[in-house]
Amino acid sequence: MKEKIRIASGQGFWGDLIDAPYNQVFRGEIDYLVMDYLAEVTMSILQKQKNKNPELGYARDIPELMKRILPECKQKNIKIITNGGGVNPTSCANAILDVANKMGIKNLRVAVVIGDDIKERTDEIISAGVLLNNMETGEPITKIKDKILSANVYFGAFPIVEALKQNADIVITGRTTDTGLTLAPMIYEFGWNKNDYDLLAAGTVAGHILECGAQSSGGNFLGDWKSVPNMADIGFPIAEAYPNGEVIITKHENTGGRVSFETVAEQLLYEIGDPKNYITPDCIADFTSIKLEDLGKDRVRVYDVKGSPETEFYKVSCSYSDGYSSSATLTYSWPEALTKAKAADDILRKRMENLNLQFEEIRTELVGYNACHGPLAKQLNEDDINEVVLRVAVRSKDYNSVERFGKEIAPLILTGPPSVTGFAGGRPKPSEVVAYWPALIPKKLVEHQVKIFEV
Repeated sequence: MKEKIRIASGQGFWGDLIDAPYNQVFRGEIDYLVMDYLAEVTMSILQKQKNKNPELGYARDIPELMKRILPECKQKNIKIITNGGGVNPTSCANAILDVANKMGIKNLRVAVVIGDDIKERTDEIISAGVLLNNMETGEPITKIKDKILSANVYFGAFPIVEALKQNADIVITGRTTDTGLTLAPMIYEFGWNKNDYDLLAAGTVAGHILECGAQSSGGNFLGDWKSVPNMADIGFPIAEAYPNGEVIITKHENTGGRVSFETVAEQLLYEIGDPKNYITPDCIADFTSIKLEDLGKDRVRVYDVKGSPETEFYKVSCSYSDGYSSSATLTYSWPEALTKAKAADDILRKRMENLNLQFEEIRTELVGYNACHGPLAKQLNEDDINEVVLRVAVRSKDYNSVERFGKEIAPLILTGPPSVTGFAGGRPKPSEVVAYWPALIPKKLVEHQVKIFEV
């Protein structure tokens, strides 16, 4: 058993800093590089890509990244774990193996975790009496079954552990929990058991701290953010983990950003519901038990985390097509910019009403005035407002109504209030609305598989 391992966060979402994983590999010592690419909407985007091309459906940044880091990772024995396989982890693995072959890298083992994609099993699951009821509304999935774009179970850490036990250098998964990516190497390296709930909870908390990338090392920090040094070269967080469940959150010494009590504590509050019951497939973590100690020099100790047994369910993330939307912007300038923008919105709405266009929602934002805070926005003296951006968005099941909305924007320039600019890119086009359907499924109905590929 190792005395400690260093697990580095390389991505917080698909589209995060491209150089972050490269810097984690090259600017200090690490044992594992974990990269979280997935969000609920990402799965539907990837599914659409796979529908058009069966070889796609994964984060296509990954092969290019491997060209940059794979030789170094192989030389230093840095293992890579990512859920960037999306809805097609096997194709992702094949793309990595292709990179390895072209670079002459030998003895590389890539593991793929599959089984989370249950889209094609929906009828079978419903026949078994599991209606995948919406966790928020209670409605059965039969209501939207014909509109489903993707349906994926959130696996946890243990399928990844199984892959590591098969000597995988790289583990590619589909919809795995963000926290499971970090927890898995701790279970594997320290020999934790499935019923070591305090330890599993400690690893889960570490995963939660790492999952959003630099958000725990000074990025998006609500505290004294101006004091965070050198955010242009911000270092992503690293979990220095120990067999007893204690973790020290840190970063490479030669990078910007800051790891402090405040930055870590703020990330702990991110995206949690009941803090005593942070539910994952592996355990339930009690966030009220967490203790933090700022050790200085970008090192924060996390300890004394308590956990309890996991539930009998997996969470299912489904997406489905729910109509169409479109949005457009126009900029109105001083004087009376706010009055002009409000008048333009009123004119647009009356014209759409006269056309009998059907919308489930019309939303207006006055960017620079109330777009962030809505009715809570501070009342401003209009003479002090240089410009206001009018942004109008519509949503409807009726494609034609959304399309016609797009044809009503440009005419406002010459048939509405004066001093308008900012119209570019042509008429706004309807785009598909992708809605989210969360559900639960008994674990006994789902099985994962681990497949090994190698060169």
